[in-house]
Amino acid sequence: METRYLRGWSRQVRAALRPEARDAALSRRSVWFDVLLAVLLAVVALVVASRYPGDGPVQVSRTAYGPPVPPLPPVLPGGRIEPPVPTPPWGLVILSALPLAARRRFPLTVFAVVLGAAIGIGDDASWITVLTCVIGAYSAVVHSRHRAGAMAGLVVAAVLTGVAFRSTEPVLPGWSSPGVVLLLAGLLAGVVRYGRRRLAVSRDRFAALERTHEEETRRAVEEERARIAAELHDVVTHNVSVMVIQAGAARKVMDASPQRSKEALLAVEAGGRAAMAELRHVMGLLAAPDTGRADSPADGLEPQPGLGQLGALIDRVRAAGTPVGISVSLPPEPLPPGVDLTAYRVVQEALTNTIKHAPGAEAVVTVGWTGDLLEIEVMDTGAVRDGVPADGNGRGLIGLRERLAVYGGELTAGSTLAGGFRIRAQVPWRTG
Repeated sequence: METRYLRGWSRQVRAALRPEARDAALSRRSVWFDVLLAVLLAVVALVVASRYPGDGPVQVSRTAYGPPVPPLPPVLPGGRIEPPVPTPPWGLVILSALPLAARRRFPLTVFAVVLGAAIGIGDDASWITVLTCVIGAYSAVVHSRHRAGAMAGLVVAAVLTGVAFRSTEPVLPGWSSPGVVLLLAGLLAGVVRYGRRRLAVSRDRFAALERTHEEETRRAVEEERARIAAELHDVVTHNVSVMVIQAGAARKVMDASPQRSKEALLAVEAGGRAAMAELRHVMGLLAAPDTGRADSPADGLEPQPGLGQLGALIDRVRAAGTPVGISVSLPPEPLPPGVDLTAYRVVQEALTNTIKHAPGAEAVVTVGWTGDLLEIEVMDTGAVRDGVPADGNGRGLIGLRERLAVYGGELTAGSTLAGGFRIRAQVPWRTG
């Protein structure tokens, strides 16, 4: 336990000493602001140093523990005393303010230069010097990539100023010594830096949530497109196959048996109407508003087909010339809408394959249930006339497997020993 604690503590120390990532490039406005601020402070510092030499507002009088007071200057004739005129340290005055132009690019270096110049000025420092030191300390803590270095430098600076100005009595009360002022500036800068980091973390988290939301939306759109593609495939393939078979039959018997030709054309018309109705329904799902139900009566859309519409489906297939036997036994409880639609699509796709790949065959549809499983089986007797053989790997069967997988079902398809083709599906029908 103690070893784990030491490892965690060492990781925290390394994280604190590790430099942070570089901030984004400074804007032109920020650079010009820093330059103008530094020039303004330097000019004001020079004016104060030239007009009030040796009498900076930081210092009013020496304390009793300071060095001995130098003797007074000689008395001139007439009783006048000529005071000495100190020479302002112009170089140090400039160094105490002008480096602030680079306070965001090199915060620790600028703070060290400004602080060193202020200590060099000594008791001749003015309120401008104090202000530049405070700005340098604030910038070092806020903008430096080295958090630990900035805080350590601030503490060292407070100690150095306390030692350098230990014999200087400030204008304000004793607690306002330069060291205390620098520490207060560093504390304020730490609060500002912490707030900025929290704001940056919140901004990054919000951006991550937005990206996740966009990704989920894109995935949902792709899934919806795949579902609609499957719907369109089922609708178009079945009805168009029936229409093609009926149109071919009408063409063959048009001269010999006009009545049968008329019946076939009527079946083509009925198949076309059914296809258009289902296409309108699928396209209506695309155009339905997000706030309403797509199958509401107000939208003028029919509900999704289910096993209750098997009779109409079987009639259309029989009208296309394919005899179909049917046996349906449903559970006592209503089927979930998704399972009901999937079972209908299984039967529809299987009969469509019989029409396309086994012309002249007979088909048998069996729907039953065992326990929690709904079982659908569609079997045909094989092609009587030439047709395109089915291999069980077409786009329609792939779509059915995807539909069934959504509800935990499975589908098997293959040839029978008698030469026919069988499609069998099982899907759980209980939602609870």
